[in-house]
Amino acid sequence: MAHGTRNPDRRTSRRHTASHGRSRQERYERGTRSYTMSHIRGKDTTIEVLVRSYLFARGLRFRKNDKRYPGHPDVVLPKWHTIVFINGCFWHAHSNCSVFSRPKSNVEFWSAKLLRNTERDERQHAQLVAAGWHVIVVWECELAKPVREARLAKLYDQITAMPGTEPGVIDDTIPAKSHNNQPTAEPHNTMPTR
Repeated sequence: MAHGTRNPDRRTSRRHTASHGRSRQERYERGTRSYTMSHIRGKDTTIEVLVRSYLFARGLRFRKNDKRYPGHPDVVLPKWHTIVFINGCFWHAHSNCSVFSRPKSNVEFWSAKLLRNTERDERQHAQLVAAGWHVIVVWECELAKPVREARLAKLYDQITAMPGTEPGVIDDTIPAKSHNNQPTAEPHNTMPTR
């Protein structure tokens, strides 16, 4: 067939599939989805490298993925007694996030897995706070290009403002509760302010 001409059989097969109401073809062949998902990185992801590069350029020194602490934190800053977790919105089931969506297939498995991940994160954060650490959570959606620079600058300020404050968890994406227990637009900060 000459370059640039259409294959008439291809057009008919598409119409044939659509007319019989079959669902579109799966992205993965049967049995390969699990293999593909198992090869997704657990550390040194793009967002982790981005945050660490920024902090290093600003003069902060840290340890990465330190196995001595619960959750093997992405960034451990001993001088500031602060730990930073850089979470992917999908794997950590970021609530009220436009990036996160639950899988439509194998719903029972994914719901249980994502719930376990969330519960594990909460448990690890509580252990770190009990040990006297400040914990900061940075989400993948907060590192999108339009808001990236502002979030990274705020992260630096949050880290360097820690000395003398009580340990706690800072997650700017969780709305704080007002007096009548309704969410407000201000970021959640479990650490008392001076």
